[in-house]
Amino acid sequence: MSLLRRWFDPLRSSWFYQKPTRQTVLSIEDGLSIHLRLDDVYSYLAVQLLPQLEEILSPELKPLKVIISSAPAPAPNNMSFDEWQQYCLNDAKILSKQHRFSFHETPQLPSEEALKQAETILKNTPLRGQDFLYLLEDVFHMLWQQQTGKLRTLHSMASQRHQAQHFPERVFDETPILASYFKFGGRQYHAVDDLLRLTRRLKQQKLLTGNPIFLINHIEWREHLISDAEELNEIQGLDPELDLYIALEDPISWLLLAYIKEELADFYNIHMNVYPLSYRGRDGFDWGLATRLSKRTGVKFTPFCRPTAQAIEPMAQLFYSCPEEERIEAMYRIQEAVWTKGRDLSYAPHFKALQQELGITELLYTDIQAKLQENDMLCEMKSQPNFPVIELRIDDQIFVFNSLYRVWMIESIFSNVLEEKYKSDNLN
Repeated sequence: MSLLRRWFDPLRSSWFYQKPTRQTVLSIEDGLSIHLRLDDVYSYLAVQLLPQLEEILSPELKPLKVIISSAPAPAPNNMSFDEWQQYCLNDAKILSKQHRFSFHETPQLPSEEALKQAETILKNTPLRGQDFLYLLEDVFHMLWQQQTGKLRTLHSMASQRHQAQHFPERVFDETPILASYFKFGGRQYHAVDDLLRLTRRLKQQKLLTGNPIFLINHIEWREHLISDAEELNEIQGLDPELDLYIALEDPISWLLLAYIKEELADFYNIHMNVYPLSYRGRDGFDWGLATRLSKRTGVKFTPFCRPTAQAIEPMAQLFYSCPEEERIEAMYRIQEAVWTKGRDLSYAPHFKALQQELGITELLYTDIQAKLQENDMLCEMKSQPNFPVIELRIDDQIFVFNSLYRVWMIESIFSNVLEEKYKSDNLN
């Protein structure tokens, strides 16, 4: 690591974190738009929210601009197309259950013929505003609920009675889109995962005429779904186990590790395992996102020194040099040193100081890279698009998910497991 980065990172990160948070007013010049794909399952969930959202938009943001692309972007994290599609379907099913979206029990990707029919319907309709948004929702239902007869009938009517319409708030293009998102003030917001953040922003800028009531089952950070002592004992008695696959150079790894360890592990009696990964190039992260997450989770952050590729092996060496039963605490302290004390563990004095603090008298010198590569392979087998990757095991069930956007699933899974147990007990 360069001397400049080692000494300048902690200063700059502290300044960035502590500077007064003056909310930037985003431009409304380009309005609010949503980007969709007819064969994107997240778009299907998103369109179910649009009529309600459009209803409370201020006149300055109306009409909501709808941009429909026919081109998918490449799958993330080296996933194959089939892996990505299967992940999306499973994830959307989880979201639909949590937030009560309409969703088919056995979802299938729409056929090419159905997609062309749907596009013709949407291109030809003279409907605008909320009427168009309701039609858009209906067409998505037909596509994803396998209502081929209805779609065929509507397509026949649209083809015979109307020509293609051209409205500025309705655009069809071929810009590659991975998953549906909103765009406002030059910023992108995931259509479902960032919806509440978007509506908070719109409300701050007085661009909503009513209170946004979306995703009412959303689980906030540090909110426990289970507080009843008897229910808590039941979950603790099931001995849940959680594996966390983390990129050591990614601050989200620290923030989620600390959050789960501090807030959830003892509370629910979760046995944690951590698997550090090889360098993934995630030190070029969004400082603003990490700062917001730190403040929402209540996890300390900054001054930090972003680890380079050269720092990963020393960090892993310290971790694997600790006894197995002490490794969770060791990883916590290693990450804490990097992300809250500005330590550069590729720098010998910092490394030796932390080694002493951890009480490590003898370092492990076997092939650390081999251990990291083994973890990489295990992680890749989970077929997840983002990091950290989380595997939760409880009551003979296994759940795999990823990233800061799905940590709420830990609480949700525990609640669902209890509900299933109570139903089973009542049947017996």
